[in-house]
Amino acid sequence: MKKLTSLMMATALTASVAAPAFADGHAQKWDMPMAYSASNFHSENGVKFADCVREGTGGAIDITVHPGGSLFKGADIKRAIQTGQVPIGERLLSGHQNENAVFGFDSVPFLATSFDASGKLFEAAKPKLEEILADQNLTLLYSVPWPPQGLYFNKEVNSVADMEGIKFRSYNNATARLAELTGMLPVTIEAAEISQAFATGVAESMISSGATGYDRKVWESLSHFYEVDAWLPYNHVMVNNDAWADVSDENKAAVQACADTAAAAGLEASKAYTQFTLDGLKAGGMTVGRAGDGLVEELKEIGATMTAEWLQAAGDDGAAIVDAFNN
Repeated sequence: MKKLTSLMMATALTASVAAPAFADGHAQKWDMPMAYSASNFHSENGVKFADCVREGTGGAIDITVHPGGSLFKGADIKRAIQTGQVPIGERLLSGHQNENAVFGFDSVPFLATSFDASGKLFEAAKPKLEEILADQNLTLLYSVPWPPQGLYFNKEVNSVADMEGIKFRSYNNATARLAELTGMLPVTIEAAEISQAFATGVAESMISSGATGYDRKVWESLSHFYEVDAWLPYNHVMVNNDAWADVSDENKAAVQACADTAAAAGLEASKAYTQFTLDGLKAGGMTVGRAGDGLVEELKEIGATMTAEWLQAAGDDGAAIVDAFNN
């Protein structure tokens, strides 16, 4: 059976959109790299967005989606868009906190632990995020949250002490710091390499959504998933400003309409996919459930440390985001 989310997204993203005529008599061919597998709901959403843009612009903008890191690896996608190697792409911006700490707003542990809270946090951060991206030759088109993040292991874990020495998949500053504070050993691994990393023992644990684990069939190597709802990171679809400047106002409006629809469809897909993928992990043979109270309390203490560190790194911008989120 095709995934639960496909029909939902197809229905939402194929809503009728007026088709402007070609601005310059020929189609603009846009390659759109994405880091996650073709079967992942973000990638499926991206394909529906591309279809919507093709229809909405009357073929003036023809987007080809390249999922699974096939065109550029995840870590290279943002730079590829900035420099015009591709006009559009999707990236997890928290992987670029070294450029600006604000990019990590959605990976502060236990700051926003539900879809509603993460949506409020995103709206608080969005103006500053767009300002930073504009300075980097990028325009944000739409953003979609992942389901809440949980912990994967290949053994039972009841305390932080049980994590000592475990090789932990890291994909941004927050995950690397979490590994350090729990005594685990961070190993940088791209999303497309997860299955192989666990199968070969390069990594033994990660913090991620049920969606990532389900898509990569991690039950073949791991045994436990603990729901801790640490944070809900966002994938962001961005366009190169120079490419965007070449788009007519009429077609820009059509693309933005598709982007708005993709954001709404992606959110609903993420919500629907949450329980679906947890059930899938169970069906694969994994033990799935809430983490014990003791472990959660230890993790929240670590989260408080990481929150303070992020606020220090993000300075006034970070403080303004958290204040807007809390008010």
